[in-house]
Amino acid sequence: MTQSFIEHVNVTVSDPKNTADFLCDIFGWKIRWHGDAIDNGITYHVGSDTHYIAVYSKGSPAISDKASYDKLGGLNHIGIVVDNFDEVEEKILAKGYETFSHGNYEPGRRFYFRDNDNIEFEIVSYL
Repeated sequence: MTQSFIEHVNVTVSDPKNTADFLCDIFGWKIRWHGDAIDNGITYHVGSDTHYIAVYSKGSPAISDKASYDKLGGLNHIGIVVDNFDEVEEKILAKGYETFSHGNYEPGRRFYFRDNDNIEFEIVSYL
């Protein structure tokens, strides 16, 4: 039996093209596909050849009345493993984002940041 893995996650954002470009710049990813999606929306698949994040918008503002940690089924954060930990943090800071909750413990280093849509990312390095 082969080992299972997460192929993608799909999140709603305010501007899929902007979010896709941001993720490509920070992580060195590529836009794998983009096109029409459910409810007259648009989606960008951004990531590697084997894993990606689908960033979606139906063109109207999405509204959430609860923080993800308080909402059943809420997306709390997306964990991204990087080899160039310090370089990625420098890129994020240079774009004006705040990083927080830095940790250096087994099995690796980590920090968090929130993007323009308040999506929390955990950046991890096991090197």
